Amino acid sequence: MSRVTKKASSVCTDSPLSMSEVCRKMTLMRQILTSCFGPNGRLKQVHNNVGGHVLTTSTSTSLLQAVSSSEPLLKLITASILNHLSRFSDCGLYTGILCFSLIDHVQKSGLRPSVAIKINKQLLEVCTGFLNQEDCGCKVNVDFNSCQSLVTLARSVISSKPACVLTEGEQQHISTLAVHAFLLTVPCGDTPGSPDRVRLGRTVTVSIEGQFVLDSAVFPGLLVNVPDMQLHPTDSERTRRGPGPFRLALFTVSLSGDLSEFGEGSLEVHSGAPDPEHLILDELLKLGEQAVTDKVEVFMCQRVIHPVLQHYLRRHGVLVVERLGIALIQPIVQMTGAQAVALYQTPIPPEAYGQVKGCCVRTVGSREMLHLLPPREPAPAVCTMVLCHRNDTMLNKLKAACQRAEHVLRLTLRDPVALLGGGCTETHMAAYISNKGTTEAAKAALSLGVSQSQYLLGLNGFCSSLEAVALALVHDGETGLVDLSYAHHWSVLQGEAIHSGTVLQGEAIHSGTVLQGEAINSGTVLQGEAINSGTVPQGEALQRGDGDEIPTTCGCGLVERSARPGLEWTPLNTRYPSRPAPLVVDKDTTPQLRVLDSFTAKLNALQVAVEMANLVLDIRYVIQDVN
Repeated sequence: MSRVTKKASSVCTDSPLSMSEVCRKMTLMRQILTSCFGPNGRLKQVHNNVGGHVLTTSTSTSLLQAVSSSEPLLKLITASILNHLSRFSDCGLYTGILCFSLIDHVQKSGLRPSVAIKINKQLLEVCTGFLNQEDCGCKVNVDFNSCQSLVTLARSVISSKPACVLTEGEQQHISTLAVHAFLLTVPCGDTPGSPDRVRLGRTVTVSIEGQFVLDSAVFPGLLVNVPDMQLHPTDSERTRRGPGPFRLALFTVSLSGDLSEFGEGSLEVHSGAPDPEHLILDELLKLGEQAVTDKVEVFMCQRVIHPVLQHYLRRHGVLVVERLGIALIQPIVQMTGAQAVALYQTPIPPEAYGQVKGCCVRTVGSREMLHLLPPREPAPAVCTMVLCHRNDTMLNKLKAACQRAEHVLRLTLRDPVALLGGGCTETHMAAYISNKGTTEAAKAALSLGVSQSQYLLGLNGFCSSLEAVALALVHDGETGLVDLSYAHHWSVLQGEAIHSGTVLQGEAIHSGTVLQGEAINSGTVLQGEAINSGTVPQGEALQRGDGDEIPTTCGCGLVERSARPGLEWTPLNTRYPSRPAPLVVDKDTTPQLRVLDSFTAKLNALQVAVEMANLVLDIRYVIQDVN
């Protein structure tokens, strides 16, 4: 078939980062991600101009999937962030903010992209080496003998999703339930047949709309919905009998006896031949006879069971459950050890039967559900998390947040450490590589084949990008600070005084402007020497306040103001002389940390952000097919 119009030539764009429209779109995306970051992040509503579904979210997964862009560079960055989230479920906004900040600083500094790429690669190695050190001041061991660090880790994930609309008490309750469900899915012993491998269980979520969040609960085993009817009196009697184990049979094929189950087509029945429906019913009754003979006590089907077969089984004391749905088949198989049977024309093999320890009826909200208890330990455990919320939208957000929290908790099994949250890891790591890079600038510049001034410029941009991530946590007119002793992140409201410490004020690194003192405490704005040298003279710029607006702890909760007298602070993204002392957590004590982040997820996010920034900086031409 010939074309209606002539095929157009592909469009080739030279140096896309030099185009103002591309830079404007990337700046806008960075602002969107930054405004969503942290527990106080702003919600975004995404909708189509012609109508349709309205999405309200602040999570990177939902936002990046809903927001489309025609810009190839943005598509590339979005795809890399979504790929990271598909593997780790956390730190998507962190990845985007850091990636865009690195690109922005390279463009503003005037460094050649090839030089910036080499410096970024070297500094990434320094960061990963620092985070993998045993005595890293940003890491905390996760002790599975105590739930405190696990609950903190889960709460950090759940509290960062403002669309869930939870109070502090509700956040703590849901976080505790998430940890409880996670621990129930971890087997107590080795996996049978594979002593060196651990096979985790599964958490099934049941959503109840219109109930209080504090009514949410976790149950070992499975809660199975009984659709459209109460349990049959015979079934109720079965659930009140003594403890099992009970033998269970599970079918995925329809046992309704309908001819339509055999597919579409015509069926010819010769005169005098038996009725096909009667033949099918005879086969179903033979199946029921075998189940009774094999002492099956729980008979379950994914689809519909013929009423005659149900009556026969119940008359012989068998608990019958139909219309399970496909979502529950795999959890039942995993918990009971049964094999899902897909045919009823052949006898049930003995190895297809599973077991449950017991069953009972539970009333959950307005629903009546059948509770199946797991047969034994250390079999892979399956548990049910019942989540309640006021409306369906909040309930869906809460369900997604709990699933992400479970994934983050599972990542700690492989590497039982966590990173300090609240921006403290970023500020501490920025101070570490700044000091290390400044000290070894000549050696590092020589090994990379760049000048020392270029290396320091690239180092400055890398550190400022890390601090920009911490600064993105600050909303509601707050100012981000960093203390000069441990390089942890603090936040204070603008225009309010600083108490019990010293605020060091200096030049903002990238804006070229001096931060105004009234944002801290009527401080003195230094001119001339401080701006040119990049350091702030001691004595002249130290201002003491007489209020008490500095929080009692840093962002992660490790550094307490009362326990560390004489702390000095400076606004983030300022030049300051500092050699942060790592505050190593004593293994014999359990600090009351407020925020923890997943070590595995954040380490991969750091690598993805730097590598993606380098890839974008290295792109010279973009070729687009416009047909």
